[in-house]
Amino acid sequence: MKIIPLKEGNFSANKTKDFTLLTEENFETVTGIKMAVQPFLIITRNDYILLDAGIGWKNNDGTSVISGILEKEKINPDRITKILFSHLHKDHIEGAVKITTDGFEAAFPNAKMYIQRRELDFAMENKGNPSFDFDILEKLVQLPNVVWMEKDQGQITDEISYEVAGGHTPFMQVFWIREDGETVFYGADDLPQASYLKYHLAYKTDFDGRKAMSLRLQWEKEARENHWKILLYHDLDKAIIEF
Repeated sequence: MKIIPLKEGNFSANKTKDFTLLTEENFETVTGIKMAVQPFLIITRNDYILLDAGIGWKNNDGTSVISGILEKEKINPDRITKILFSHLHKDHIEGAVKITTDGFEAAFPNAKMYIQRRELDFAMENKGNPSFDFDILEKLVQLPNVVWMEKDQGQITDEISYEVAGGHTPFMQVFWIREDGETVFYGADDLPQASYLKYHLAYKTDFDGRKAMSLRLQWEKEARENHWKILLYHDLDKAIIEF
């Protein structure tokens, strides 16, 4: 199994969820919550798996940051076979949709896109919430190859399992990928940064902060016992914690 972090950058997100790229010049002066945006590509014998799709950040020349990383790895976006969406906040989905002169299309055209239906229902009940980009979200769910997930837990393949954990959002999903005795765990925004394991807090930015805190304690125990690799979507410095 190969893990490739697809870091789009470090950002500051303000109260209206506008993202500003952090630089050496503005790091100390920009207000808001500082976080990375860092999807992951997991390559197994059977699949090229994208864990969330990022915010679709562009380089100065207008090209996608993620596409640039994939190009350096000699991976064409057509090779991605699955996108596993943890939840539908803008910084996790926008990179999956490509705006074109004719409308829009999938950025990863051959990938099946796994979306929890109840998470979509929750988003649509919260029109006006700045955490969601409803224009992109409505385009995303029209794309071909969407696989609607209905259950609380299960297997996508023999290697990929999931669970509706809740916490950060009511129906947020977390994922395990297992191959050859190796386990990769993606807790998305229930476990987005290494500091969340150091400081056992219930965060007000979560839908149910106490549940997310409890889940982190459980996952840390299991990770230590079973030597998981934990992927960190929003950590400014780290991509992976290995136990």
